[in-house]
This record gives sequence, C-alpha cells and structure tokens, in this order.
Amino acid sequence: MSSTVRPDPRRPLTLRDVSEASGVSEMTVSRVLRNRGDVSDVTREKVLEAAKRLGYVPNKIAGALASQRVNLVAVIVPSLSNLVFPEVLSGISEELEDSGLQPVFGVTNYLAEREEAVLYEMLSWRPSGVIIAGLEHTDTARAMLANAGIPIVEIMDVDGKAIDSVVGISHRRAGLETARAIIRAGYRRIGFLGTKMPHDHRARKRMEGFEAGLAEAGVELADREFYSGGSALLKGREMTEAILKRAPDLDFIYYSNDMIGAGGLLYCLDKGIDVPGKLGLAGFNGVDLLDGLPRRLATMDACRHEIGQRAAAIIAGRSDSGLIGGEHVELTPVLQLGDTIRRKQ
Repeated sequence: MSSTVRPDPRRPLTLRDVSEASGVSEMTVSRVLRNRGDVSDVTREKVLEAAKRLGYVPNKIAGALASQRVNLVAVIVPSLSNLVFPEVLSGISEELEDSGLQPVFGVTNYLAEREEAVLYEMLSWRPSGVIIAGLEHTDTARAMLANAGIPIVEIMDVDGKAIDSVVGISHRRAGLETARAIIRAGYRRIGFLGTKMPHDHRARKRMEGFEAGLAEAGVELADREFYSGGSALLKGREMTEAILKRAPDLDFIYYSNDMIGAGGLLYCLDKGIDVPGKLGLAGFNGVDLLDGLPRRLATMDACRHEIGQRAAAIIAGRSDSGLIGGEHVELTPVLQLGDTIRRKQ
C-alpha cells in the first residue's frame, strides 16, 4: 500500500519515498522521472502525481557527487527590473562574499507557475539553501521547499505562515501606519494606485492594511486604479491623470511603489497642482530615485538591503540568534513624510 508519511521531514526526499507513495518500484520511478524506458501511461501518471504531491525534485548531480550539496544558494525573486530587488540581491551577495557560498538568481515575473518551474530547476542542482521572495506559493512549490532538506528563507514579507525561516516586514502594518499618518494630516478623499495587482501579494497586503487604517477614522477609499504591467514613471503619470479625471476631488493618492508615485508627482507638478496643499502623495520602498525629484516623495523604506543580508546570514549559519531553522526576523520600516504630505497644523 502506498504511503505519503515521511519518517523524517528534515531529510531530502528520495526515489524510495516516491516509490512508496506511488506503489511502484524505485527503478520504475527512475525511468518515469528520467523519461526513459517503457512505462504505461497509468503508471507514469501515478508516479508523476506522487512526486508532485510530495515535492520530490530529481537530482541532476551525477556520480560521486550525487549525495552531496553544491556551494550554491538559490535566490528567487519576482523581478530584476523593479528597483527593489537589486538592492536585496546586493545585500545577499555582500553577506555571502567570504562564506564559500555563491548565490544564483532566478526570476518569476510575479507568476506562481513560473516560480514553481524555477524552483524545481534550481533544487535539482542540490543547492545549500534557498532564499525566495514572498510567502505565497503553489502547493507543489511549498511541498518542494518543505521537503528540500536545506535551509529555506522566505523574504520581504512576514504576514503569513513561513515554511522555515522568514525575514521581512509587515506590509499590512506598513499600509496601516501610512493611512494613520495621512488621516492625521487631514486628508479624507483618498485614492490608491497599484501595479502588478493581484499578483504582487505584498502590494495587496499594503492596500488591505491601508484600508484598515482609513476605516479606523471612518474613511473609505474614494477610488482606485490598477494596472497589470510593471512599474514605470510613464505609467505613474498615466494612472494619476486617469484617476484625477475620474475623481477630481481626491485630496490624496497612495501608490503601491515609488516608481509610479514619482511619475504621479511629476504629472502633478507639470499640471501645476498644489502638492501637498491640494493633493498629497505617498509611495513605498524608499528607492534612491527619489533623491533626484524636484520634491521629495513621501515613502516608507522597505529595509530591502538589510533583508538580503539577514537572510543570507541565516543560510550561511551566521545568524545572531543561534537558531537552526525556524527563525523569524521582522524589520520595522519608517515613514518619511518628504515634501508631499502636509505637516499637521
């Protein structure tokens, strides 16, 4: 009879585990996973279903190295065009520089299926650890991570259940604190502009926290505008123009990131809109791009460089806590009012 119960969830899965779960021999499992030999469709489907359910990933390291790990750390992020993640990667690279470990990067484009495929490929080379952005994964990806038998660090977000270790910020709290600051400043007709929604779970959580903060004061979002593409100055200008034409009485716009927020600020300045008197603005991430704007956009630093460093330290066994797995590191971002939120009178 097949079984899906593992005797030791901390060890890597083996062909025997898939064999027991599917009820066929290890040799047959090997043939199916290597796409070799004459195996019936029914048996093939049974083996593939069991492997996917368990999160088993074949080992691409052959010969004498087959039972060993390589000195690679798999780092999986949603985007490299977003200004946020290069700083995360920089923090990871700095921390691993003299550790003997080398980061290798994969990009998912915010797609869950793409993340699953990238993770499968990287785990097949038996890395020494995985650093992966976010807490939301497919069931198969979660199974692969949980059964990899190596340190796993999910980064950027702490609002959810971690597989192993987690390093990040609470995006719900970030949105909540921003809303409270906006209400204290006297704004009441408030809109939200976001990109990559709903695939960017962290932006979604910030919006949820933001709405909760407004609700504390009996205020609801007056309008919102979403766009499925990437973050860009031009898109920020276009979205700002669209929402203000639709809701010209808005007195504040909260952007899901600084890039579209910067585009919105440039649009407002170009149109002669009084910022922050008539219209307040705020973004998120605290990117260096803001230093070159005519006015400083209000924002909240996402602690991205430190997140990369702390995650890499866990993988390298350098964590200050001394824990082996299961570490929870929550960093606290600070809202910077800049020149686009009026000071309370």
